[in-house]
Amino acid sequence: MDEDKLQDIMSLIIYGGDGKSSSMEAIQAAKDGDFDLANQKIKAAEDSLLEAHHKQSKMLAEEAQGNSEAVSLLMVHAQDHLMTGVAFKDLAKEIVELYKKLDDKE
Repeated sequence: MDEDKLQDIMSLIIYGGDGKSSSMEAIQAAKDGDFDLANQKIKAAEDSLLEAHHKQSKMLAEEAQGNSEAVSLLMVHAQDHLMTGVAFKDLAKEIVELYKKLDDKE
């Protein structure tokens, strides 16, 4: 695997992990009643996951052009991080909204 491909794979892992972490921080902020911070953390998660998506799209375009390599365990791991980050972000948005509704009722 060449250095550029490895860097792209590591970007998916890093940005996917950052997206998940920011999502978890958003949930904690909402739980604490800090909805401004929760919204900032959701935005941070979305930004990180967008960066990961750009890298993934670049890799898909390269493969579509015939520049593919064998799937490595590292690439599977990177995709797992990305999809977990996306799932956490989607759930975090819903949980933050639930905390807002609970807060409004108090």
